Amino acid sequence: MTPPPPLGRSWRRDGVTFDPALDDPALARARDALAQGRWTEARTLLAMTGEDWDRRGHRLIVLAEGSTSATWAQEWKLAEPDSADAAALFACATVFRALRGKVGADAAREACRAAARMAPADPTPWLGLLILVRRSGTDDERLQVFDQVRGRHREHHHAHHLMTACLAERQQGDRDDPFHEVYDFAAWAADQAPADSPLAVLPVVAHTERYRVLARAGIEPDDPARSGHWITRRARQAMKAAFDWWLEWEGENHPRHLVDLNFLAHATVYEGRMAEAAALFNRIGPYACTVPWSYPDRDPRKAFRAARRAALGSS
Repeated sequence: MTPPPPLGRSWRRDGVTFDPALDDPALARARDALAQGRWTEARTLLAMTGEDWDRRGHRLIVLAEGSTSATWAQEWKLAEPDSADAAALFACATVFRALRGKVGADAAREACRAAARMAPADPTPWLGLLILVRRSGTDDERLQVFDQVRGRHREHHHAHHLMTACLAERQQGDRDDPFHEVYDFAAWAADQAPADSPLAVLPVVAHTERYRVLARAGIEPDDPARSGHWITRRARQAMKAAFDWWLEWEGENHPRHLVDLNFLAHATVYEGRMAEAAALFNRIGPYACTVPWSYPDRDPRKAFRAARRAALGSS
């Protein structure tokens, strides 16, 4: 008999997993242990992560998303009150509790700020706060918190994706304006980053996030296959630059590189570049991401499988 998947994983016979841990088995094991109350594995994992800020952010956010993570992080904090890792995990877990309506946003804000005071160089408590204020803050607060993250790690992958999604949502009812601020932000971030930075993919992310907003407003079709969003000159320029970056640099050592590959595969499929999409799907393997396949309000598994089948000719 085939064993069941680890806790928290979405696994089926089609070989596709929508696990936020992506291809980080140590993270998946620590997350599953934390769900059972064993926080020492998370402590060991975070200690090993060190100041790899993108990896630390990815791991802490995945650990924090569990429904009981705040409880076990609080137990860890009580056992080790001077642990910045415990404080950061508790802060991020409290953010997700606030987003689920279990605690107030002010409690989550204070937990993030307390964690930030314990580790002033760490952008992760500010990343947690950015996740919170994306839903409950003002435009000014989002920009201020983003600046706090970027001031500690100029290429912070997750924070740039969050700000791109936020900016795409402004001026929701307008037609797809090629001068929309989200495009300026993405181009600026990509230009500011080193040549090997995965922020080179950010203009594709911006174009995809803008599609989400326009489709939900009824301006674009809710089926991206019927949309001309990916065959505009801007889209083609963004795709060429991002795909060329992937061919040269790939960035497979980045902890969130599969997020970028999913955005690239999504865009190449709907642009009609099936050869390029096939190469990307082969690199993605089973590691699908809910975003962007769920855009605007679709079943991500069905959307991923249909796109992969179109590119590869199989399920």
